[in-house]
Amino acid sequence: MLRWLLLLIPVSAGLAWAHVAPGWIFLAGIGAIIPLADTMRKATEEIAKLTGSGLGGLITVTFGNMAELILAIFVLREGSIAVVKAQITGSLIGNSLFGLGLAALVGGWKRVKQTFSCEHVGLLSSLLTLSVIALTLPAMFIFTERTALPAHEADRLGEKLSMAVAIVLLLVYVASLVYTLVTHRAMFPQDDQTPEVDWPLKKSLGILVAATLATAFEAELVSGALTGTAQGIGLSEFFLGVIVLAIVGNASEYFAAVYFAKKDRMDLVLSITVGSTIQIALVTAPLLVLISYFMGKPMNLVFANPLELIAIIGSAFAIKAIAQDGETNWFEGVLLLAVYALLAFAFFFVKL
Repeated sequence: MLRWLLLLIPVSAGLAWAHVAPGWIFLAGIGAIIPLADTMRKATEEIAKLTGSGLGGLITVTFGNMAELILAIFVLREGSIAVVKAQITGSLIGNSLFGLGLAALVGGWKRVKQTFSCEHVGLLSSLLTLSVIALTLPAMFIFTERTALPAHEADRLGEKLSMAVAIVLLLVYVASLVYTLVTHRAMFPQDDQTPEVDWPLKKSLGILVAATLATAFEAELVSGALTGTAQGIGLSEFFLGVIVLAIVGNASEYFAAVYFAKKDRMDLVLSITVGSTIQIALVTAPLLVLISYFMGKPMNLVFANPLELIAIIGSAFAIKAIAQDGETNWFEGVLLLAVYALLAFAFFFVKL
C-alpha cells in the first residue's frame, strides 16, 4: 500500500515546478516521505541482517531516524529553529505516546494482555529519564539565569550549555550501544538463527542511497512550503512541526510497531517505540545542535514553550507508568492515545 505513495515523488516535483499553492506541495511532499522512510527502514534492516547483530545494531540505530533528521536539517536551513524544536518534541511524544498507544490498542484488542521483558524496558526507561533531564535542563538554566543576567548573556550561556549537553548525550548513547551489544550482550535477547535476507547487499545499499537522496529532495520541498502552508490553512508553524512533521518523519516506526503488536511481539514494539524516542533525544537532537553550528544558524536545546517541557516530562512519566509491570492491554493503549490527544489539542491552540 505504501508503495503507491511513491508516485507522489514526481507529483510533488511537478507541483513545485508549476509553482502551485504551497499547501499542495506540502501535502504531496509529506505523503512521499512516508513510503521513503519505510523504504529506508527496510533497506537498513536488510543490511543489518548481512553484517551481524553487533554492526547491524549500530547501522539500525544510525539510520533509524534518518528521514526525520533530513527533514529537520532542511527546516533548520530555512531558519525555522522553533519548528525544528517542535519537531523534536513531537517525535518524542509521538513515538512514546501515539506509536506505543496505537500498538498496545491494536495488539491487545483480542487479547487479555501482552507481556514484555521488564529488564529491557528498565534500561530504556533509564535512558528515557536521562533524556528528559538533559532536554529540560537548558530551559531551566535560561529561566534561572535571566533573573540575574541580561537576556543576551543568558542566551549565550544557554547555547554553550546546549552544546555540552549534546556532546554528553551522544557519548551516553555510544556507551549504551557498547553495553547492549558488547559487554552485557548476554542480558538481552539474541536471535541465534540466521535471518532470511530478502535483498542482497548491493541492492540494499543502492536502495538506501536512492531513498536518502529522494527524502532530501522531498524535505527541501516541504521545508520551502512550510510557511506558506501554515498561512494558507490558518495553522501555526509550531503545530505543523510538533504534530504533522513529527508523525510523517516517524510513520515507518508506527507501521512497524502496529505490525509486531499484532504478532504479540511486545518486546520488539517497546524497542521500536521507546527506542526510537531515545534515539531522537540522544542522537537526533544533539546532532541537530552540532549541525546547526556548522550551518551558521546555531540552535540550542532550550524549549521555551512550557507546553513542550510538560509534554516531554509527561510522556516519560506515562511510559514508566505503563511499562513498570511488564504487560500491556488495549485500555492502556487508549490511555496513551488520550494523553497524546490532549497534548495535540493544546498545541493546536498555541499561537506563536
